[in-house]
Amino acid sequence: MTAQAGTGRTNQKQRTRTAIVAAARELTGTGAEVTMPAIARAALVSEATAYRYFPDLPSLISEALAGVWPPPAEALAPVADSADPVERVAFACEFLLRGILARQGSVRAMIAATITRPATVTTRPGIRFGLIDHALLPLEDTLGARDPDGFAQLKRDLAVVVSAEAFFTLTDLCGLVPDEAITSAVRTAATLTEAAVRANA
Repeated sequence: MTAQAGTGRTNQKQRTRTAIVAAARELTGTGAEVTMPAIARAALVSEATAYRYFPDLPSLISEALAGVWPPPAEALAPVADSADPVERVAFACEFLLRGILARQGSVRAMIAATITRPATVTTRPGIRFGLIDHALLPLEDTLGARDPDGFAQLKRDLAVVVSAEAFFTLTDLCGLVPDEAITSAVRTAATLTEAAVRANA
């Protein structure tokens, strides 16, 4: 094989990989169901080819979502001047859940994969944790300093509520429409935060 042929093959592989990732990113943005066959069709490649580049759906979705979610400081910019952790947590919760709603096909696929194959859990983006940490910054020098265990517990409590799992429980099992589900989760997150602040006042 000549050097030129080798370079051409390398370039073709890169183009194929880029096409697969782009197709996955476009599909995740529709909110529709995300599967490897659907991504392969959109990328104009076979499913077997898609699997040659990505061993499983979570790894592909993870790469497709890289850079799609803004960093926590940027996401919470509208409440950057607020020192009220309740307001900040409420905003973070709604921001996350509306993003999940917009990308629910890919989020459901990631959750399904990590339930059936727990070893893939590290491929799930931990968006909620960064948002929660940033939302609770005003409490770091108060609750965080006085009661670090309580502060850590609050973060764990919020991780249960500010989550795709909570959102899908409210829509799929409780029968709420998305806006109602988001309102319910935001209310719960705000109540948890307010209770923690009040208990340590």
